[in-house]
Amino acid sequence: MSELNAPYAPGTPAWVDMMTTDRVATMDFYGGLFGWDFEIGGPETGYYTMALVRGKPVAGFGEMPRDAMFPVVWTTYLATDDLDDTLALVNSRGGKVLVPEYDTGGPGRGAVAVDPTGAAFGLWEAGTHIGAYVVNEPGAVVWNELATRDPDGAAEFYREVFGFGLEPMADVPYQQLQVEGRTVGGIFGMDDAIPPEIPPHWMTYFAVSDVDDVVARARELGGIPVGRIAESRFGRFTTLGDPMGATFKVIQAPPSSRG
Repeated sequence: MSELNAPYAPGTPAWVDMMTTDRVATMDFYGGLFGWDFEIGGPETGYYTMALVRGKPVAGFGEMPRDAMFPVVWTTYLATDDLDDTLALVNSRGGKVLVPEYDTGGPGRGAVAVDPTGAAFGLWEAGTHIGAYVVNEPGAVVWNELATRDPDGAAEFYREVFGFGLEPMADVPYQQLQVEGRTVGGIFGMDDAIPPEIPPHWMTYFAVSDVDDVVARARELGGIPVGRIAESRFGRFTTLGDPMGATFKVIQAPPSSRG
């Protein structure tokens, strides 16, 4: 069980959300899959919806305009304590701002950008809303990972923008991102075994207590398992697709790490 009440250190993944084609269907799917409760905002927010674990926000989603042409994806938001400075760094280091700075008033300020390898990510400067208040437990986010075909270029970009420490893993094409000496995410190098039509992207991992049960439940709810369940020293995990087209991963921690 991990609860947070203070703003995340700059560079740390702080929030995930998506713009979906059907907000009610999204609530039905993820509510059934993870047991989420929901807090629905008013019309002034476009009915932006917070997913709750034990009454605390863990993720969010809104409904995209009917004429929108972009895909439904989970977006990882990296914390910043100065959005303007971070956006300037993004632009100067080869990134591009996709959604300019927006101010939600009291909750905070955000933006969406794309890194030089083509992966989109969000930025969040906390006000009264720090991001996820529960992490690392079933139904909450446990990991965020960038998959790209240029991991070295991506690592340099994020290091220059956020000051990440980088810790390569010896046995896989993977670099761990560190903030203040603490590992907060990773960069995975996609190889030729990954279909070329899969673009660079940030992937959200949600913790679950039983990955087999969650895969079966996803099927019942109209989701699509993508590939097999994989085994790793970090746990059993797999990729799922929701009925609206967004993909995400679920991971079951190994027995020794469960509290």
